[in-house]
Amino acid sequence: MVPQVDSPGRPSRTATPPATATLRVISPPRAYPPLPADPPQEAMLPVAVAPPLVPPACAPPAAAAAAAQREQSNSTFAALRVRNFRLFIAGQLVSLCGTWMQTIALGWLVLSLGASGTALGLVTAAQFLTVLLFGPYGGVIADRSDRRRLLMITQTGSGLAALTLGILDLTGSARLWMVAVTAMLIGLCNAVDNPTRQTFVQEMVGPEYLSNAITLNSVTMNAARIIGPALAGAIILGIGTAGCFLFNAASFGAVLIALRRMNTAELHARTPVHRAPGQLRAGLRYAWRTGTLRVPLVMMMVIGALSYEFQVVLPLVARETFDGDAATYSLMTAAMGSGAVVGGLAVARRRRVGVRPLGLIAAVFGGVLLLAAIAPTLPVELAALVLVGAGSVAFISTGNATVQLAADPAMRGRVMALWSVALLGSTPVGGPIAGWVAQSCGPRAGLVLAAVAAFVGAGYALLSLRSRSSTDPAAPAAPSA
Repeated sequence: MVPQVDSPGRPSRTATPPATATLRVISPPRAYPPLPADPPQEAMLPVAVAPPLVPPACAPPAAAAAAAQREQSNSTFAALRVRNFRLFIAGQLVSLCGTWMQTIALGWLVLSLGASGTALGLVTAAQFLTVLLFGPYGGVIADRSDRRRLLMITQTGSGLAALTLGILDLTGSARLWMVAVTAMLIGLCNAVDNPTRQTFVQEMVGPEYLSNAITLNSVTMNAARIIGPALAGAIILGIGTAGCFLFNAASFGAVLIALRRMNTAELHARTPVHRAPGQLRAGLRYAWRTGTLRVPLVMMMVIGALSYEFQVVLPLVARETFDGDAATYSLMTAAMGSGAVVGGLAVARRRRVGVRPLGLIAAVFGGVLLLAAIAPTLPVELAALVLVGAGSVAFISTGNATVQLAADPAMRGRVMALWSVALLGSTPVGGPIAGWVAQSCGPRAGLVLAAVAAFVGAGYALLSLRSRSSTDPAAPAAPSA
């Protein structure tokens, strides 16, 4: 009998195991013993059931993350998360205390030399005349230069000028023309320092924290307005005005130390503008043709010229209206500073910038200036000046942020130079006017003039918004952040 050969696709009948054998093969203990390399069952459970670290179904949506980031950037002290900015603010606080001490001492020194209110306005104007004449060129220099190194140069120059004032006063050789010339040298340093310092803020914190950083910088300035005048009053009564000038000269060392300790790798990189002809004219044309720049700059020109002449008007209010002395003037300046700190902290949480909020703030600023003008007693005057300080810092910080955010990065130094000219360079025009009005019509008239200028600025902002909406009803009035 020939044996049957099974085909490859069909199993052999003789190879089929019986049912009992099948049961024996699948029995786990005898047929399939565990391999020695296999981990125990308990050790594999975590690997089999552990979920991903962030399951897709549980991950926060992009909108929630963006909202959390906005909330973080909207906090009152958001910009202080940046180490370089913390160093900058610390140095500024010390230096600005010295600056306010010098401001108090300079006004009182001029009056002690027998000058009138008009002469005080002229000396104050001399300090800012160089800002008016050379401020736009300072912006060009800021756009072309390494701003951190440039700040070291300008801060050193300002310290040397303050030291000169202190030596002249200490030796008794100070004359009115000497004070005026030294004030002009200080203004020359400020013509370059102001646009450089303001644009350097964005290099430290970036555009996200810019509005908050500008407001905190203003708060720091006004905190120094509280500390500086208080120290100035005590030093003037104790050792004379020379001590204030010498302290201010030493205070610039704090800024230089802060700038040296900064981590340059954490700065937001920018490409300096290469030297080329016509850069100043290009900056002027750009600012005038851009509505969101032109309107705040014109407002600052009017309000800065006549509303911010407190260093001219307040000494006369202290001495003639309330029959006070240097301590009274220091107290009034400190009241403005305290209001500015509180108002600045309130503004720091808000990110609304643009022409419309700037116009509203200018109107409120004019209203509180009127309150200060009609205050019948010194305590009421001090309370009104607290409100004036709050309105002052709100207007400056909102306008500064509006201009910086609207400006092209390549033009920002020149645009901020124009802002400095509008704020400080207008003093050579407004200072003598405010001094003459306060001397001729009474110190309260100087405050009324300041209020009128603020109302004019607010009206100009309102007219610009109406003109823009009538030209293009669909166009937004101003960018907001």
